[in-house]
Amino acid sequence: MPRVRTPSRCHWLIFGIACVAGSCTAPVEEPTRAIIGATLVDGTGAPPVADAVVVMRDGHIVCAGAASSCPVPAKAIRLDARGMWVMPGLIDAHVHFSQTGWFDGRPDAADLRDSFPYDETMASLEANPGRFFPAYRCAGVTSVFDVGGYTWTWALRRRFGSDSLAPRIAAAGPLLSTVDHWLNLPAERVIIYMANDSVVRAVVREDAAFHSDAVKIWYIMPPQPPLDTARAQALVRVAAAEARKYNLPLIVHATGLWEAKDAIRAGASVLVHSVFESPVDSEFLALAREHKVTYVPTIMVYAGYTIAAQGGLDSLGYRTTCVDSATIAHVQAGPPADRAKRQVSAARRASVLEQTNYALANLKRVSDAGITVAMGTDAGNPGTLHGPSVFREMELMQQAGLTPMQVLVASTRNGAIAMGRGDSVGTVAAGKWADLVILDADPTTDIRNAQQVHWVVKGGTFWKAGT
Repeated sequence: MPRVRTPSRCHWLIFGIACVAGSCTAPVEEPTRAIIGATLVDGTGAPPVADAVVVMRDGHIVCAGAASSCPVPAKAIRLDARGMWVMPGLIDAHVHFSQTGWFDGRPDAADLRDSFPYDETMASLEANPGRFFPAYRCAGVTSVFDVGGYTWTWALRRRFGSDSLAPRIAAAGPLLSTVDHWLNLPAERVIIYMANDSVVRAVVREDAAFHSDAVKIWYIMPPQPPLDTARAQALVRVAAAEARKYNLPLIVHATGLWEAKDAIRAGASVLVHSVFESPVDSEFLALAREHKVTYVPTIMVYAGYTIAAQGGLDSLGYRTTCVDSATIAHVQAGPPADRAKRQVSAARRASVLEQTNYALANLKRVSDAGITVAMGTDAGNPGTLHGPSVFREMELMQQAGLTPMQVLVASTRNGAIAMGRGDSVGTVAAGKWADLVILDADPTTDIRNAQQVHWVVKGGTFWKAGT
């Protein structure tokens, strides 16, 4: 097997001398490569294939399957992966690059602006979103869907589209909201109040102009004045109609059962949160099935706030290898106790426990009903760190009663469906991007084994775990 070296200014990659950093240049031509001998878990839910072959060329998969049906070209460079498992790269279908993973990015949860000015935090994120990329790569996450952020998040798609260090990115841009929330910058809004039909239509037109991957609505009820229930319903439908005009998917944050049902009736194709407030009922399940909705449960996110408010890394429930040092330092220290008391109060803890229990039970009901489930973390919220939080979310999905294989499909193929990339990523199949994870343990017996990352492959470029 070719040697892996790490010079001081760039990472040399397995299978050649492609490197990344200022003075390094990638090879003009890429050789055909083949992973041989691993057990293939292709992301479709099909039974694993032992002693499999995956052939890659020009960043794409040429052939994948049993060795008998997928011959290795004579001049291909081979990686002997016997005793390992190869699967699609993980997809986090709910992230926010406009949030840090701590309270400096969510002063509405714990106001630290006197020490961490919000405008400076956002400027830093815009200038260096790549601070999160090593954490995604270490976790085997090769694609993400930013489902709500400042306008600069749209540019990430092109800015990092050919970067082997970055995950593939879909982005929804600023979101519409039934609540007039204050968490915005003086000159730009990430949360836009649905004040009237004209505002809603203008936002959707801007989404279309920027080729947004979706229109996002924050459907928070009961509404705060002056938006009453009937008006909120009407405006959600205005947004849905305008989105259809531009052929844009409608994705909705709806954590209440009533809001979730209304969002589906209006035309939502993705619900980017679980129903947290009560059990889902047969009407909800029928609506979601009929409208072919994708359900992204985000089970862990609310508990993350309480964990982050307490400080310390041990309570996160997942390893933080490769997470950027600034985030680690903030989470380790925690915010001042007087600023975080709401997040750690007894009432808050009881509420989080109740919400989590509803989310777990509802996920099982949704999955059993045959509704498409995709894994998403809501990364960027306090305590839900970009990258490795996927492992905790996947464990919770297994705890809810999904089989490891169901969780894997939710975290690969179905994530690609949620972000509108099902034709190019999410499964190990000919024609798809060669975005893969090679594991040292069997993820189909216990989803916790998905943490045993040995290699990560992005567009045919191989990265050793931890680099």
